Amino acid sequence: MIGQGPGQVLFGFVRHWSRRSAVSDPAATEQGRLVLVTEAVDSLTARGVPATVNAVAHEIGIDQSGASRLVKNATAAGCLVMETSAVDGRRREASLTPAGRSMLEQAHRWQEQVFDQLTAGWSEQRRRDFQQAMTELMEQSYAMDA
Repeated sequence: MIGQGPGQVLFGFVRHWSRRSAVSDPAATEQGRLVLVTEAVDSLTARGVPATVNAVAHEIGIDQSGASRLVKNATAAGCLVMETSAVDGRRREASLTPAGRSMLEQAHRWQEQVFDQLTAGWSEQRRRDFQQAMTELMEQSYAMDA
């Protein structure tokens, strides 16, 4: 990565982590998809964005039909529930079920363990600085989308 600019490193980082699925383990791959769509719904909801299938598609960066399948599978697995919007009766919105919240909490614990392993030897300040920088990049990205 020497000689690459920070933008190249950022996008290389994103590509690297987006490809790290357990391709040889179909159950782990499906679990990863459940976490992905559940995190998307949770993130949208936290930002006050209705978690429609189209919003989930945009959040994940896939087409509407792919997002629809992910939402359907997560609903069948008991992680999400689809309900009619309180604002627009023609629209359906996803929300987390208690089982979905529990799965997401377990996934987040695992994510923190992986981060701890990847940053072994880093100072707490360096970890906080990295977290803050990534948070600012995501917030700026959301602002650019608006």
